[in-house]
Formats: sequence, C-alpha cells, structure tokens
Amino acid sequence: LTSALSYSQTQDGFLQKVAGALTRMSELASLAMDGTKSAADKSNYNTEFLDLKSYVSDIGTKKFNGVTMFDGVAMGVTMDSDGNTWALNSSSMNAVDTTSVIASDFAVTSSTAVTTLNAAIENIATHRAKVGANIQRIRFTQDQVSILNENLQRSVSRIVDVDVAEESTQFARFNILVQSGTAMLAQANLLPQHALRLIQ
Repeated sequence: LTSALSYSQTQDGFLQKVAGALTRMSELASLAMDGTKSAADKSNYNTEFLDLKSYVSDIGTKKFNGVTMFDGVAMGVTMDSDGNTWALNSSSMNAVDTTSVIASDFAVTSSTAVTTLNAAIENIATHRAKVGANIQRIRFTQDQVSILNENLQRSVSRIVDVDVAEESTQFARFNILVQSGTAMLAQANLLPQHALRLIQ
C-alpha cells in the first residue's frame, strides 16, 4: 500500500504541474489573440507556448519505478493479507483533450487554442479527482490494515503471554511441595537405620 500511495501522490504532483502549464498556455493564447500585439510578441508567446507543450507531452511518458503512470491502464493494488486486490483509477495523458493540446500543429495562434486548453484543463482536473480518490482509498485501507494488525497482536498476546503473578505463585507452591516431599522421604529413609541400630 505504501508504494501505491507514493505512486498516486507522484501522479498527482505531475498532474498539478500539467494543470499549471496548461493554464499558462491558455494565458499565452489569450495574449496572442490581442490585435494590438506585434508579430514579434506573438512569436515570443509561441516560443514559450511550444516549450510548455513539449513539457506536457513529456510528462505523459513519466514512469514510477519502471511503471508508466499515464498510460490509462488501471493498476491492481493488494489490499489485505488474503491477496484481495482493487484497481486504482487509471489516468491517461493521451485522452482526447490532452492529445489535441500536444498535437504537432497546435500553436499559440490556433483559432481554437483557448477553448481547447480550457477543455484540457478540465480533463486534467478530472484526472486529479480520480488520483485523489485513489489516495484517499489507499489511506483508509492503510488505517484499516493498521487496526487489524493491532487487534491481531492483542489477540495473540492474550493467548501466548504468561501471567507472571499466577505462574510465580504456582512455582512457589510446587517448590514448597517438592521440598516437603524431599524432607519426608529423608525422614522415612532414617527410620530403618534407627531400627537396625536398636537391633544391634
């Protein structure tokens, strides 16, 4: 569960960065639509826009310990000692809205740039909601497993642990009985010797 939690938190961190990049791209697209901006201004906006597009595209390929995070495949998580599993909500950076943002012909001056970016931002928010649900489910499961482990340890302790006071009392009692028996046996062994002495 700890690895699954780290995996989901890493996903959420990347998605948060993508949301920030898309928001900035939307701002640049809005600025590029301003008729008072020169061609040089728009070229500068497009330079930053393309870098951010490349950044978004790169995050879609990120891996966690060799496992791709944004391929849209649900990952199974073992949730108890019986081997029961449940699937994490999957997240795909290749979803329609995001794919259109990283398309090769998508530039800051695209006619539908702002609309497309707003849809992509909503798409990322949906993915973050899914990942957030994963994180909460994992945390609740961790709490449940911790409580189960604690209760099991208490049960085993009640069965296995020795009551020291009771065992000490029993030990003292049996020790007295053994010593009494030994003393009586010693006296019983002396009686025949005394009888033999009288006969002599």
